[in-house]
Amino acid sequence: MTEFLLANARLDDGSLVDVTVRDGRVAAVAPAGPAPSAGGLDLQGRLLCPAFVDGHIHLDKTLLGLPWQSHRPGAGVAERIAAEKRQLAETTLPVAERARTLLRQVIAHGTTRLRCHVDIDPGVGLANLHAVLAVAEELRGTIDIQIVAFPQSGILAAPGTADLLAAAIVDGASVVGGLDPAGIDGDVEGHLDAVFGIAERTGAAVDIHLHDAGLLGAFTLRRIAARSREAGLQGRCAVSHAYALGGIDPDEFLRTADALAEGGVAVMTNGPGPAPMPPVQALTARGVLVFAGSDNIRDAWSPYGNGDMLERAMLIGYRAGLLTDQGLRLAFSLATTHAGRALGAPEHGVAVGAVADLVSLDCGHVPEAVVTRPGSRWVFRGGRLLT
Repeated sequence: MTEFLLANARLDDGSLVDVTVRDGRVAAVAPAGPAPSAGGLDLQGRLLCPAFVDGHIHLDKTLLGLPWQSHRPGAGVAERIAAEKRQLAETTLPVAERARTLLRQVIAHGTTRLRCHVDIDPGVGLANLHAVLAVAEELRGTIDIQIVAFPQSGILAAPGTADLLAAAIVDGASVVGGLDPAGIDGDVEGHLDAVFGIAERTGAAVDIHLHDAGLLGAFTLRRIAARSREAGLQGRCAVSHAYALGGIDPDEFLRTADALAEGGVAVMTNGPGPAPMPPVQALTARGVLVFAGSDNIRDAWSPYGNGDMLERAMLIGYRAGLLTDQGLRLAFSLATTHAGRALGAPEHGVAVGAVADLVSLDCGHVPEAVVTRPGSRWVFRGGRLLT
């Protein structure tokens, strides 16, 4: 048995407590007492919160570790996919090395768990998957990496991809992905047949990229929700981006949001960008789990991003108009507990029985943390200090 004391920690309500961690979980939370001797760490009144969870990242795409890479424009998703393939074909730095560079940055910012979408297609095969799996094994105990087998080139549009997605689940991915069933594959039902068929056969969860806007996007969201309900995947199905939710009329929105809630489909948003953004508060009010992710970080899709989920919470909150303390706390939850739930992770944070994945910030409470994004962070994995 291992035991460790995090003393004089400030909770979001302002109280000062001592947190006992035993075997990687919070064993006790008590009013702060005398400063600890050996076997403990005095947080000196710093805020203690759940560590960050990045619900959507592409470790195999990042160009970090290379000299500055100028962005190459491309109109629409299909053109961006083609531009990315050309740029990555010219990149000699291995996937694993680039992924490690990004992960070091992510961990330093306070993230201890993430969902990584890895490209699977007939060109790359399972090579990127195996590279990321190797890095995940290296960092086991420091960060949990959940892998999505992601069909970046489509499924029906790239024959052989469905078999590769199924093979990826066998080899270690735990989530089967999809991409714009109408916009890329031109066949909503055929695409969803492939995705949910693999999920039902293998026990994998589902996470589908959906960029399609307007009524088409809303229709696709409702079909995903119906498939999730029929397959018994409530709570294990997510849609990433779901831009359509930010651009449809109120009645269509309510109809779609209620379908998502009934189907147990979570929605990931990375916030900033030119596309419409799903309305965070309205979705939450209808019972839809909304969570946050970095998405692309310094890659062929975007020169922006740094893996800081506290900054991401601020950017989402800023764009969504989350101005009250309650709204700022919601923004923070998107990048912590909400994202953890979406990934099916065990509860983490400052609560008895929770996994002691924690971050300590030099500020007074969560709303202040979201607005100021303190740079000094102490990151704990199972109560063990990482940074």
